[in-house]
Amino acid sequence: MDDWVPAELVAAGVDSPSVLSSLIRNPLYLLAILCLMQIFCWTVAPALVNVSPPNDVVEGFMWGREWVLLSYKHPQLPAWLLETSHLLTGSFRWPQYFLAQLTISATFVLVYLLARDLIGQKRALAAVLLMPSLYFFGWPTPQFNHDYAQMPFWAAICWLLWRAGRGGGPGWWLALGLVSGVGLYAKFSTALLLLFGAIWLLSDPRARSRLATPWPWLGLVVFVAVAAPLAVELNRVDFLPLTYAAWRDQWVLAHRSRFYYIGVQMAGLCGFVLVLAISGLLRRSAPPQEPVGRGILVYLLWMGLGPALLVMVASLFTGAGEAWGAPMYNLAGVVALALLGHRLGTVEMRKLAICAFVCIIGISGAYAGIRWTKCNLRGRMDAVCWPAQKISDEAEVVWHAAAPGRLDIVGGHPLIASLAGLNAYDKPSIFTDLNMQYAPWITKDRLRDHGILLVWPGRDVPPRLQVWVGNVPVKTVLFDWSLRAPPVVVSFAAIPPGAPQLANAIDSLAQTSN
Repeated sequence: MDDWVPAELVAAGVDSPSVLSSLIRNPLYLLAILCLMQIFCWTVAPALVNVSPPNDVVEGFMWGREWVLLSYKHPQLPAWLLETSHLLTGSFRWPQYFLAQLTISATFVLVYLLARDLIGQKRALAAVLLMPSLYFFGWPTPQFNHDYAQMPFWAAICWLLWRAGRGGGPGWWLALGLVSGVGLYAKFSTALLLLFGAIWLLSDPRARSRLATPWPWLGLVVFVAVAAPLAVELNRVDFLPLTYAAWRDQWVLAHRSRFYYIGVQMAGLCGFVLVLAISGLLRRSAPPQEPVGRGILVYLLWMGLGPALLVMVASLFTGAGEAWGAPMYNLAGVVALALLGHRLGTVEMRKLAICAFVCIIGISGAYAGIRWTKCNLRGRMDAVCWPAQKISDEAEVVWHAAAPGRLDIVGGHPLIASLAGLNAYDKPSIFTDLNMQYAPWITKDRLRDHGILLVWPGRDVPPRLQVWVGNVPVKTVLFDWSLRAPPVVVSFAAIPPGAPQLANAIDSLAQTSN
């Protein structure tokens, strides 16, 4: 990279020896430090202040122990990864944050590999240094869910497709088929990127010529083989995830402005634009003598911006969750450097590196401070404020005081019941929404044989739980969770096997599910 340092900067002594200058001249070292800093800061900050995992993470942990292929919402690769992290560490306090940052760092590396092929090593490093300024690579990442699990798959697909379409050997096509298939297990919306990739493959003459060889078709066979179990399971559950997605879209339309999704995406890009300006890449300068090739620019714009723009337009009519676009900005930095990279010099690179580390350290620190303040000083009960360990401990006490066997099933309030089972020694299953379609691992026979522990916030028994509780004693417990706010009230009711009302509740449940 020494050959790209401008002569006038050398004469001015701007490239004088320093740690940062040395790292910039060795991009792989700087990339490794960036990834390690991302992993360390965004693992430690939430682990120190979050008493409970974020909502989606709690749900993922509880579903992960069932090892099902699909839930009623999504494929379950993220839940499998969460359960694996727990089995390896025995903790629910920090592994999920570490896992989330592994996926983010893997995305950094994959974006670098693609960008190096397309725009060169120097610009590739700059493109990755821009990524921490994107909202989706910082603040929301402690909530490891399907949106973040699919991030490295989107980056990998873009890289593998480019390599394969530009004359790569059979290994690239087979890897593309494998990664594309596994990516669907992270989230079905990976199919949107595959659609854009297929259109590019058919429209680009050089890539299209590869279809005359057997390798793309072997890659397709690998993809179909990997994705087939998911398709079979989707049919078996009556396409519940698609029904859920449609319901979610309608909820967004009913409760949010039509411009809500677009507004969130634009807000998430503000830091990115600010760093571009601070680095000097937005200044006026002469056009490059050797601009990025048209084929490269088309590929980056199509694969890097196409899905994000399409979802923005669609959100005006169908609604979209604000985080659904998270993996769609992986290539934002690469696009920016493809268009503005001729302005990149030593000074600009140093500014990008400094901004990247400031973003990682500053935003993770702000996250820790704001989360702690909201829970302890402002008394705002977010999902991460619930005293998860204490609720699980109490759930075990209530159950074993009422029934001789292990605590096998918890249900009631979706979040609080999951917290009751999360840290419980017996590792109970969650009866999601008391709906056997949503929790197929719960059967009528299992309920009859093992009973259920119901958990809900507040003192009064919710109407939907009254048929289950009957005359069973309800234990109400106050849990301290904040330095300023009063304790939170949680109620427990143990419905042991053989309880008189259990048969009627199960029959009523079956009729409701049907």
